[in-house]
Parts: sequence; structure tokens; C-alpha cells
Amino acid sequence: MRRTAGRLADGREIVYFDDTPDAPPRTAADTRDLPDSRPLSEVRRDPLTGEWVAMAAHRQTRTYKPPADLCPLCPSTPGRPTEVPESDYDVVVFENRFPSFAQGVPDVESTVDGMPMVARAPGRGRCEVVCFTPEHTRSFGELSPTRVRTIVEAWADRTAALARTPGVEQVFPFENRGEEIGVTLSHPHGQIYGYPFVTPRTERVLAVAGEYFAAHGRHVLGDVLAAERAAGTRVVAESEHWTAFVPAAARWPVEVHVVPHRRVVDLPALTDAEREDFAHLYPGVLGRLDALYDRPLPYIAAWHQAPVRVGRELSWLRLEVFSVLRAADKLKYLAGSESGMGVWVNDATPERIAEKLRHTHK
Repeated sequence: MRRTAGRLADGREIVYFDDTPDAPPRTAADTRDLPDSRPLSEVRRDPLTGEWVAMAAHRQTRTYKPPADLCPLCPSTPGRPTEVPESDYDVVVFENRFPSFAQGVPDVESTVDGMPMVARAPGRGRCEVVCFTPEHTRSFGELSPTRVRTIVEAWADRTAALARTPGVEQVFPFENRGEEIGVTLSHPHGQIYGYPFVTPRTERVLAVAGEYFAAHGRHVLGDVLAAERAAGTRVVAESEHWTAFVPAAARWPVEVHVVPHRRVVDLPALTDAEREDFAHLYPGVLGRLDALYDRPLPYIAAWHQAPVRVGRELSWLRLEVFSVLRAADKLKYLAGSESGMGVWVNDATPERIAEKLRHTHK
């Protein structure tokens, strides 16, 4: 794989990851006349929950559902420059033009005016876009193992880079797919957030992991993985280094966790063999998900990895893939119980969904 870094017209970083043997050098310049990026992100701590909330009003002007011929993530063509200056690419990553968190944000007062109990800080982090393919109508599940392996290399590269970025406390690669999820750019892509704090979900997972380790002397996800593999009831697919299963306490109507057999804290820590094995297993899992209702499944694919500075000894890398679709034509809405109180009610049993996925092929 070849890695090439450059800059866009407004100074944002762009990095190409090429696996095509005869790919030309990535030297194209961004010819657009772009204004300097001046994000105004800040974070405020909710005094009732202790959780940080990001404020990023500049994102209101971001690109919203453009037609395919105006897609900003496709390669550039004569007379139509995009976010990617090259006329072709394999995988490319660049700083988000409308980031939730960024390095150049201004300082703010330490509390909200008139509210001394509401802490306030700059939203200092980093947000990147990952384009999985130059082909506008492809999906991640249709990519070759070679291309998926390149994406894994890009995720690992950028996780390491963002972990070194000032202010970043947690790195979160993810993919949103489908309008039902809220996707506004249909080109196959994901994002990577470098948060200036450890997220509430991760804090809770680490607290539970710490309690379990103190009681049993083992990692909770390791015991969950061993039990799921032994039972087999909820296992969807497995390989030498990975197992994909529907968790026994699944929240979403469709939910699959993909977990490495070895405790790995983050993506950079994966071995070459584990990366290659994932590249063959994961597209098959996505194919099963698309075949479940015989339609492209809207989903979120979320990598959970160790924070940069805390909890690493308790962390175990995992990918969670979940969907709001509870039937071919019905959505799961996060209504009163889920949104108001954080108590989930699932309309399907994990065992039934796992059985369907095991016997579903595309």
C-alpha cells in the first residue's frame, strides 16, 4: 500500500491510500478558491448528567443531499473540482470542511455566562472524512477484501495520527449508511472523530469492565466472546481471528458485534493477519445484513477502541453494526423510553435475528 499526504486549497490535510499497483502519483492540486476554515466549535458540560455536549453552529451550512453529478466526494473532473483533487483514487482521507471538532477553534470562557455550574471549553479535536471508493453507487459490502484491507490500514493510520493530535482524548471511526440514518451524502464514506473528551458510552463501558475485572480477574468482553462462541446460538459468522454475533442484550432490532479473538486495545494494535482476516469476514457480514430484508440496510458501523490516555488496560476493540430498520418497511423510532430515559425496548429477540442472518446470503 502507498500513502501520499497533501493539502487542499484551504490548508486542510488530505491523505491517499493506494492499493492499485500501477496507481499514478497523487500530485493533483486543489484548484478551488476556498475561504480559510474557521470552525467555532465548543463543548459544554451538562450539569445534570456530567456529559459534554458539542456546539458547532457552523455546520448548518454543510452540503446537504447533492445530486450525484455534484457529489463532493467523487474524484474531480475537468471543470468540476471536488474535495478530492485527483481524477481517481483507491481510498482517501481528508479533514472535514465542516467539523464538529477542530484544532483552530477559539478559546472560550470557562463557564457559560450566568451559569457557573455549566463548564465550557473549546471543541478542540479533529474530524476527518474517509472515502472508501471512487465509485459513487458502490457500498462497503461490495468492496473486495483488498480494498477493505486498505481501509483498515487507513483507519489504523488515522487513529494513530489523531491520538497524537493536541486535545484529542478518544478516536472514533464510524460509517453512517442510508437516509434513514440521516446520511446527507450518499457516496460510500465514513468519518473519524477525535473527541476532546472520553465519550459517555465509553466511560460507562470502562466502569463496568473495571468492576467485572475486580470481581473475576478477567475481561468481560473476553468472557462474553468465549460464551457466545461456545453457545453458537447468536453467532452470525466467524473466522480464525474474528467472530460476529448478535449480542444477547441487543438494543437495536438488527445489531451485530464483530470482535477479535485476541484482546486488542485499538486498530493500530491489530496484526497483519488480523487485518487481513477482517477484510475477508466483514464484507460477508454486511452482505447478510443487506439480504435480511432484501434491500440495502441502513446502518451505523461504530468502532469502539481504547481512549488515548485512560482505560487502555480494560479496553477490548470491537465493531458494532446496528440498524434502525425493524422490518423491510418499518423503522425503529427512539421514542419515550429510549430517548427520554435511556431504557431500550427491542421488538425482536437476538436469537431470532441471528438465526435469520445465519441463513441469509447475498
